[in-house]
Amino acid sequence: QAQDSAAPLCFHLDSALVGALIGRGGTKIKELEDSSGSRIKVTRGTYESEVKIFGSIDVQNKAKMLIDNLVTSSGQNCVRGKTLDIIKPENNPKKPVINWASLRENRAKYESMKWAGLPPIEKNFYKESSRTASMSKEEVELWRKENNDITCDDLKEGEKRCIPNPVCKFEDAFEHYPDIMANIRKVGFQKPTPIQSQAWPIILQGIDLIGIAQTGTGKTLAYLMPGFIHLTSQPISKDQRGGPGMLVLTPTRELALQVEAECSKYAYKEIKSICVYGGGDRKGQIDMVTKGVDIVIATPGRLNDLQMNNFINLKSITYLANEADRMLDMGFEPQIMKILIDVRPDRQTVMTSATWPDGVRRLAKSYLKNPMIVYVGTLDLAAVNTVQQKVIVIPEAEKRAFVHSFIKSMKPKDKVIIFVGKKLTADDLASDFGIQGIPVQSLHGNREQYDREQALDDFKKGKVRILVATDLASRGLDVHDITHVFNFDFPRNIEEYVHRVGRTGRAGRSGEAVTLVTSSDWKFASELIDILERANQV
Repeated sequence: QAQDSAAPLCFHLDSALVGALIGRGGTKIKELEDSSGSRIKVTRGTYESEVKIFGSIDVQNKAKMLIDNLVTSSGQNCVRGKTLDIIKPENNPKKPVINWASLRENRAKYESMKWAGLPPIEKNFYKESSRTASMSKEEVELWRKENNDITCDDLKEGEKRCIPNPVCKFEDAFEHYPDIMANIRKVGFQKPTPIQSQAWPIILQGIDLIGIAQTGTGKTLAYLMPGFIHLTSQPISKDQRGGPGMLVLTPTRELALQVEAECSKYAYKEIKSICVYGGGDRKGQIDMVTKGVDIVIATPGRLNDLQMNNFINLKSITYLANEADRMLDMGFEPQIMKILIDVRPDRQTVMTSATWPDGVRRLAKSYLKNPMIVYVGTLDLAAVNTVQQKVIVIPEAEKRAFVHSFIKSMKPKDKVIIFVGKKLTADDLASDFGIQGIPVQSLHGNREQYDREQALDDFKKGKVRILVATDLASRGLDVHDITHVFNFDFPRNIEEYVHRVGRTGRAGRSGEAVTLVTSSDWKFASELIDILERANQV
């Protein structure tokens, strides 16, 4: 045919303009083909798209003229604030070869320029005590075995480093920091928790750390105490720093508020902290940040907001902690990656989690550098051993009567959190108890932020002894005297079960978890049995 009698005419078109060429449902490109007698093929690319016109030379020229007129008359020749060379004819239609080595070199140069001029970071503040240094290899192994079977590893590629000996007393880690010791004595702690004992010598040496431990084992203080020392021991003053020095990322508002409460409790050298989260007073948060703070505790979404609108400078961050629980299943990975673009790559990073699934491993690998890992107990899922777990197989229709009977059997000092799968169920159950004159609070995402904070405060202070909650509250909820967890609805996965159960049996106390299982939950049976077997409860 005549339209195939010449080699196709090829040129590139900015991909932002392809829509005008194709038209809605392909109507415009069909019109161009009919008007010129040509056949037009468009191959989309990320930035530029390839256009091929088939037909005789006259047909090709006519089609190209029509495309020129269409794109120019559409007024789209100015995109993203700069004029484009819309159509670039090519004598040779071959695609250019990408020089990856050059691209990598240019990226390295850009990164070097981006971070040039920043002050150096001091990371190593550890002075090993004579008591810790004198521990033999056998003593260290025995201590780790007796303290919840701690296992450590160096994830650095190549030659491995020596894992530091654990610190058995607070003085072994902080004897050179009297203000830290004064705060510890004021609170009344007797000795470090296992995760703290092994994490502190690693973090205080400036090494990135992954800390895996059950809920309620002191992971927050494991990174906060070294963070205070890191923050106040840098070679420049905080006035010269130009922004916050420490960032703590958490998945939920509730956990962010709890971390801030810990910061305030262990106030160190007039360090200022702020909690930044969605649903809170945005203007107030912006005012606080711009006035100057040392520690930012944030949920990824709100921090992204302040970051993208230039209300906060993250280049000054030298110490990053990430409470990784729920970060992935709440979809925060893209926000975390955006945040890290503006955080200097030579920072120190600590990541904590109660579990160690593949997703968390991948996240850790992407932004920690040569970390050590400390995990307390097994790397697999394991519910807290201090919790007695009861499983009740029951028809769906009988669940409400069972939970009412359970609440009536509570002792005066018992405190229970009831987990449900839906916000509506939380409100319904709370209303049922309220009608019966039973003091109760509910906690879920549809409640206003003030109401959620009030509910949590009432529960912590014992004004109510029953909290009905969705899984929003199942991670990081720091209430030490919860005696019972009641799973009214089975969680959506077995990881969530572990975190729910971990709300009780904290700080050395015992606890009880009651879980209602219906026929629709049988798909979790084998995993649940496995959890119970590991806790020696089958």
